[in-house]
Amino acid sequence: MVPKLRIAVVGGGIGGLAAALALTRKGHEVRVYEQAPVLREAGVGMHLGPNGSRLLERWGLGERLRALGVRPAGMEVRDWSHGGTLVRQPMGEEWLAEFGAPYYTIHRADLHTMLAESLPGGTVRAGRRLERFTETEGGVRLEFADGSTAGADVLIGADGAHSVVRRTLAGPDTAVFSGQSAFRGVVARDQVPGLPGDTLLVWAGPDARMLVYPVRGGRFLTFVAVVPDPRWRLESWSAPGDLDDLAARFDGWNTDVKSLVAAVRESRRWALYDREPLARWSEGAVTLLGDAAHPMLPHHGQGVSQAVEDAAVLAHCLDAPTGTGPAAPSAPATRRAIAAALDAYEGVRRPHTTQVQLGSRGGGSQRLRPDEDGAESTGTMSSLVEDVSWIQRHDAEAHLPPLPPLPATT
Repeated sequence: MVPKLRIAVVGGGIGGLAAALALTRKGHEVRVYEQAPVLREAGVGMHLGPNGSRLLERWGLGERLRALGVRPAGMEVRDWSHGGTLVRQPMGEEWLAEFGAPYYTIHRADLHTMLAESLPGGTVRAGRRLERFTETEGGVRLEFADGSTAGADVLIGADGAHSVVRRTLAGPDTAVFSGQSAFRGVVARDQVPGLPGDTLLVWAGPDARMLVYPVRGGRFLTFVAVVPDPRWRLESWSAPGDLDDLAARFDGWNTDVKSLVAAVRESRRWALYDREPLARWSEGAVTLLGDAAHPMLPHHGQGVSQAVEDAAVLAHCLDAPTGTGPAAPSAPATRRAIAAALDAYEGVRRPHTTQVQLGSRGGGSQRLRPDEDGAESTGTMSSLVEDVSWIQRHDAEAHLPPLPPLPATT
């Protein structure tokens, strides 16, 4: 039997771990190199659309998703000033029937831990910050900041929007600033008893937007407050958000929002950037995945689900047995087969993620602003779900390319 591939994944975030799990399930030898000294995920809650959850369920994670995630019963758009419900969209079982898989809200750390614990022991190597890589006759050589090195048949850059792998492949790029930033945090629901623990809530004001949704069984609520501010340009998930500034942004809003803001004890603030879509993700035996390939604004809630889709398609395309052991094809044939597999992966994923990435730019708070006469535009608000239904319905494994033919063994 021809051995499977040695695959290096740079980046131990959710995208990198999803790739490692998908590839491990195909029998490859996978190593994940994470620059942090300890593998852990920061952040708050996140959305996992049906397009992402259907793949994780196929990977055997359905039971854990049901235990750790929340399936919101509905989504409500509420008036920013008096707090009344303008639009309610049932979710739960209706979305399951509509999209064929559940919609979850889940804490990032819970999903990250779930993926990490699903990998074989020793898969993740922490404290390894990639400095450079080179492609050689024998594969790809990785060099880390601590002086260590590693070799692989394939290198996957899953190292985020500031990706070293992306910069090496595509050169430096310019971050595109949206003019907005987001305050993010988690509040215990018993601190805001007036808010439900099973509903995704949106308040859209004239110059800000507040999104709140449950995590960890509804015991906590994640909030994301999107505000315009051309001066705040720090693209960091860990930068502290000033609580006085947050309170001032929502002064004059309804009682529920002000009670939520008053209950916040810690917040992070993140300037919202993306990048222009790349014309190319792959070169030789190196490719990109997740935010390294297609960093996008968060307004469609698709960052994680798109990375999971990437992982599923990449694992399929690398499933042709093109390893490098004694019975394997010649090294040139193997390299050609790997390059063809990565081209196939990119050919499927890049057009789709480009559409999602560019569409996310139109999904910000400006879409939910009041009409010119001051009345809330309920027609625009009710289109919030329909705008992204094609993304939620997408099944990445229903659009897989045929595997390339096996290379000659001589």
